[in-house]
Amino acid sequence: MSRVQIQEVGPRDGLQNEDTQVSVSTKVKMITGLVDAGLKRIEVGAFVSPKWVPQMKGSEAVVKQCFQKIPKKRGLHFSALTPNFQGFERAKKSGIKEIAVFGAASESFSKKNINCTIKESFERFRQVIEPAKSEKMWVRGYLSVAFGCPYEGKVSEKKVIQLSERLLQLGVDEISIGDTIGVANPKQVKSLIQGLLKSIPKEKVAMHFHDTRGTALANVLESLNSGISIFDSSVGGLGGCPYAKGASGNLATEDLIYMLEGMGLKTGVDLSKLLKVSKMMEKTLKRKLPSKVLQASK
Repeated sequence: MSRVQIQEVGPRDGLQNEDTQVSVSTKVKMITGLVDAGLKRIEVGAFVSPKWVPQMKGSEAVVKQCFQKIPKKRGLHFSALTPNFQGFERAKKSGIKEIAVFGAASESFSKKNINCTIKESFERFRQVIEPAKSEKMWVRGYLSVAFGCPYEGKVSEKKVIQLSERLLQLGVDEISIGDTIGVANPKQVKSLIQGLLKSIPKEKVAMHFHDTRGTALANVLESLNSGISIFDSSVGGLGGCPYAKGASGNLATEDLIYMLEGMGLKTGVDLSKLLKVSKMMEKTLKRKLPSKVLQASK
């Protein structure tokens, strides 16, 4: 393996839990900086109700301005979260061609996060994925709390594998396995990936680690050794989940880039340009961001 793909989730997952409202223009400036740094896969927003996630208000405008203002580059992909059919309709009108659905591996988290059971969530996914495929959209499936749930504790590996297989059967092109509360360790990661890859092609699996307990990079390294080459991360380490207490600490993109490039793996990302985006977001949010590389650069 010589090249790794990074899915930058800062503009959506990173900002969704921030109290300071970030303007559309600032989000577009942030995304422009991420593109300039060399990131090719960026989740730019979410078509969700602003009542539940106020920070995602204006996602249509963000998508529109990204298409208008950011020069098209080869291999550049913008995506947005679309949790239900109403979100899909908004996404379709925006012109975006890549979307994501969001589910959970525990019943309690599913009910807290998207207000339905796992069974009900898969029916919602079907209502999004089928029309998305008819529109030739690319679809990602997020499976959260895959290693541990804030309400139920440890999550069954067998259940994660079964739900991942069901997502593939529905038609998703890629599955992001999330350690939403940052409890995973490399031994768990290796075991789960080995189980997943018995029935799912490695090219369709991405890993989404939180660094809540400082294990995210160790888990990335184990994932690499297990054959995975797609990783989610958030510029500056922005992020958390509004429905999981203590789930702060998305893996910082610059920390991930620093490790990967140091290992001789190509990411196509300019670390110095990426740090400029993190510094801009620190000023915007008026707080220190958790990225270790960012803090070491000052």
